[in-house]
Amino acid sequence: MAKPNKKGPSKTVDIYCAKCKTQLLKYRKGGKGALVKCFKERISQNFTNESCVCPKCLQIFARETLIKGTPAYKIIGGKVWFK
Repeated sequence: MAKPNKKGPSKTVDIYCAKCKTQLLKYRKGGKGALVKCFKERISQNFTNESCVCPKCLQIFARETLIKGTPAYKIIGGKVWFK
């Protein structure tokens, strides 16, 4: 399988917790579809203390996994929103 493009897109999106509205990540997202996964190499800023856990309300918003052989966060549906 092909690996994702390391550089990725230049446009970044801000990812927020759906429960407490705290900013979690700044991510270089490609395309205009839903946020399903976040490749770790495309995260430009990480505001969490512990991976996949919101620092304010301690809600788990993703799971760590390998996608196409690359470390990524698999987002749990409805736990985050982005703009």
